[in-house]
Amino acid sequence: MSDLAPLLQRFFTDKLDRHLNASAHTKAAYADTFRLMLYAQRATGIAPSALTLADLDADLIGGFLQHLETERGNSAATRNARRAALRSFFTYASYRAPDAIATISQVLAIPAKRTKKTLVSFLTRPEAEALIAAPNTSTWIGRRDRLLLHLGIQTGLRVSELTSLRADSIQIGPHSQLECVGKGRKQRVIPLQKNTAGLLTAWISELPLTPDGPLFPTTTGTALTRAAVGKLVARHIATAAERCPSLSGKNITPHTLRHTCAMTLLHAGIDTASIALWLEHSTIQTTQVYLHADLELKRRTLERVPALDERPPARYQASDALIAFLANR
Repeated sequence: MSDLAPLLQRFFTDKLDRHLNASAHTKAAYADTFRLMLYAQRATGIAPSALTLADLDADLIGGFLQHLETERGNSAATRNARRAALRSFFTYASYRAPDAIATISQVLAIPAKRTKKTLVSFLTRPEAEALIAAPNTSTWIGRRDRLLLHLGIQTGLRVSELTSLRADSIQIGPHSQLECVGKGRKQRVIPLQKNTAGLLTAWISELPLTPDGPLFPTTTGTALTRAAVGKLVARHIATAAERCPSLSGKNITPHTLRHTCAMTLLHAGIDTASIALWLEHSTIQTTQVYLHADLELKRRTLERVPALDERPPARYQASDALIAFLANR
């Protein structure tokens, strides 16, 4: 076995598991990156298990990153995410394989690619209402889907957070709320509106009496997957577009529900610091994208600014008689 294989194995077991206690999602993303990279280098004729660290030079890694964009059609953001996973491994390797430091340094010097900032996509109120009304609530699956869409828009939960909810994640009472483990294993507690609490109460009564069972199960009782949520959103968007044609021209994914929640809070006058806290953003800079996307806020700002060729309103000037009266007091 080469020096690469045991080093890569220790990277996962030592750094990701023992030191970072990385989540299953992070480890899966890192493992996928290395599988793609090892598959892409098959042209070298060297079996993955026979590769050495020196074989993974800057040319090979740079070629792999280029392969992601040109052959796989990945975006620059995806390329940068794969690069970050590789950098994490090579940084780890730099302390454990000093004889390969020249190769490692060249790989670490590969720059990130600048990405184009695009405006976030979100649903207007009529679009959100049309989407929530799309599922056929006379069926069990329709009631499940309607609640999932409603809850996603009201709470702004990520897809992974929605699918990981259990029946005992919900607390119904004078101050109803839900609890979940968010990104980075952060414990999140989100208050629920009364109509949301009512829908949840009715839905939970339909579920089997297993508190630790998934809140959004499949017909076989397992939790919905991210892919399944993507398919149901696409299906209901197609139905909702018949009622609300503006949905047809939008690229809508499950994450759009989270963006819609953020824009709803922003339109309600909630400050960005509070929105960042609600969405569990690590920094408030992440929340600033919603300010850039809020065209209505920009229009209200524009209304307060005089046009370039418009004279400001004339200031009030008192009559000469009044000025004379005041001057003599």
